[in-house]
Amino acid sequence: MLIVKLNAIDSTNSYLRKLSAEETIDDYTTVIAKKQTQGRGQMGTVWDSQASKNLTFSVFKNVSQLCLEHPFYISVVTSLALLKTLQFFSIPRLSVKWPNDILSENKKICGILIENVIKQNSIKASVIGIGLNVNQTKFDNLPKASSLKIISGKVFDLDEIVHEVLKNLKHYFLLLEKGNYDLLKNDYEVYLFRKNKPSTFKDEEGIVFSGFIKGISKSGNLQVLLEDDIIKAFDLKTITLLY
Repeated sequence: MLIVKLNAIDSTNSYLRKLSAEETIDDYTTVIAKKQTQGRGQMGTVWDSQASKNLTFSVFKNVSQLCLEHPFYISVVTSLALLKTLQFFSIPRLSVKWPNDILSENKKICGILIENVIKQNSIKASVIGIGLNVNQTKFDNLPKASSLKIISGKVFDLDEIVHEVLKNLKHYFLLLEKGNYDLLKNDYEVYLFRKNKPSTFKDEEGIVFSGFIKGISKSGNLQVLLEDDIIKAFDLKTITLLY
């Protein structure tokens, strides 16, 4: 397993995608950057991180043998690997805000950006980008952000965290390869932020509504109990959870 360490790069995901397009690379090849100049989050957002304080890294995973009917399981596996890692480091009150923001004490500590490599209408590989707030203690104009140091009071070794994440990614991808979809889905739903609690949402037209998160569908859509006991499934681009 190759680990590439860079002082600065525009985006570890972009670097790893380019590398995988130019040459054959091993499973779990990992690119870590001390600083990203154009770090990206979900839906085109910017991931801002202080240099050398946090983890910004991307992992290459060959998924051509998985025959994935629902690509969202890559997100499920990654979320569970991070949750297990953070439990190992005694980070409390963990949850996953759909689709894959990792929270502790209701504050965001980790974001995930998965970019799939598609050839001939099937997913051949995934580039899994992870931004984890570790030793940074100030987040300007980000009231919902936190870090492992803020939560625990401890300073963490970045390399130790990366190795634990990779170990857990291998564990959960093995479960996926064995077809344990229901197990993975159930484990993910245990940590689902605001599950069975009254929550407020905004749809793509800006309309605000209320409902109860019940779980996710097999395709990864968010299942919300609405008025009149109707459960409706929403995909990623059609709904925003407003806490």
